[in-house]
Amino acid sequence: MPATTRPSGSRDTRPVITPSRVVAGVCLFVPFVAMLWVDSYARTDPSFIGIPFFYWYQMLWVLISAVLTTVAYVLVRREQRAARAAREAGAER
Repeated sequence: MPATTRPSGSRDTRPVITPSRVVAGVCLFVPFVAMLWVDSYARTDPSFIGIPFFYWYQMLWVLISAVLTTVAYVLVRREQRAARAAREAGAER
């Protein structure tokens, strides 16, 4: 299990890479791949209410990116709260 060193010199034995951080990273990475892979959406058909695919696909990814960023934020905050609670519980002993 990898450990990190804090500035105060105390050891933190929590793993640096956790499943929730991996999921958060994937949530932040997927929109980049979707937008940088231009060949996948560089066309006009199918159109949606008269808007070419190229435009509505990008606008859809704005909404999807917002949702994925929120999911990543919630996962990281939940992990931070759990770590803080564990530290405080350990300090009370």
